[in-house]
Amino acid sequence: MANFLRVLLALLLPPVGVFLTVGIGGQFWLNILLTIFGYIPGIVHAVWVIARRSQ
Repeated sequence: MANFLRVLLALLLPPVGVFLTVGIGGQFWLNILLTIFGYIPGIVHAVWVIARRSQ
């Protein structure tokens, strides 16, 4: 259930989903940069980070 909420947040605000998964670090700042350059790359990266951490 927690991963579902993270993915839902990642669809709305990608950096929030990454922050809740890994905290403030390299992945978080990369996601902010990707979201600034394009919303879709930010979403893809956020979902990838969430899925990778849930394994």
